Amino acid sequence: MSDEPNTNGKAAEPAQAPRLSIVLQYIKDISFENPKAPAGLQSNVRPEIQIKVDTRATQVSNDGHYEVVIDLEVEAKASEETIFLLELDYAGVFQIANIPPDSLQPLLMIECPRLLFPFARRIVADMTRDGGFPPLMIDPIDFVTLYRQRLASAASQAKAGGTDTALT
Repeated sequence: MSDEPNTNGKAAEPAQAPRLSIVLQYIKDISFENPKAPAGLQSNVRPEIQIKVDTRATQVSNDGHYEVVIDLEVEAKASEETIFLLELDYAGVFQIANIPPDSLQPLLMIECPRLLFPFARRIVADMTRDGGFPPLMIDPIDFVTLYRQRLASAASQAKAGGTDTALT
């Protein structure tokens, strides 16, 4: 139907399809601390594990390239002593085209991290295993909820102090 003339007498141009592609992905920063080794490795105490997750996105070029980073911090404690501490910033560069401006932020903060997460999860499992512990398999992360929490936090900060509400 795109061959039908429009009101100007010219053929209507087909709309460009939205496009999201991963250009590259990489470890931006990584750290594993095992302060109780070797004694901490021999303990039969099951540590309490806390995981903090954050995401960020920045435009790296004017041709639709964006860097998206998942920040993971994992701390295992037993009796208030740190057994291990893992920090990972896992990133990807995405090329994005033909995305409406109001859909860009959710795409960068939800879909892009969702594509990166399985790779970050594997790195965390390998690091904990290589550190002498059972592999830590992080449960899937709900990036939609994380995004909504960031929106709510930014809105409350803007309301309280008139600060910038940008998420990147």
